[in-house]
Amino acid sequence: MHIKEDDLTGPEIRALLETHFAGMLANSPEGSCHFLDFDGLNAPDVTFWSIWDGDSLAGCGALKELDPEHGEIKSMRTHEQHLRKGAGAMMLTHIISEARERGYRRLSLETGSTAAFVPALRMYEAHGFEYCPPFGDYVEDPFSRFMTLAI
Repeated sequence: MHIKEDDLTGPEIRALLETHFAGMLANSPEGSCHFLDFDGLNAPDVTFWSIWDGDSLAGCGALKELDPEHGEIKSMRTHEQHLRKGAGAMMLTHIISEARERGYRRLSLETGSTAAFVPALRMYEAHGFEYCPPFGDYVEDPFSRFMTLAI
């Protein structure tokens, strides 16, 4: 598998992100969904990557700069045909490495709290993320879980 910075113009990545958006809305109330849309993912403070297994899109992830020492993971998604093959862990490791290279001291994320999000929560826990209070502009929400990693 290989990771590349992605401009979000390819049909495969657009379809995966549409699936991601729909999945977020299906598993949390709209007011509790904090995903970035296409414009948000193209913002200057966001870097977006896709991960490929040969010619097959395996997943994606993004890193948003909150401030010069704090980044946020956004839009982590594994394509359903690549679940449990290591694509998510590989993308997460890549984002953590990039955050370190940028000099961030902290990397945080917000994700859902329902059963659909348990695999993601377990992956973040396995990579050393710990539960934390809301950060940035987030507020306490029963449909959100907040995690952070000191790096």
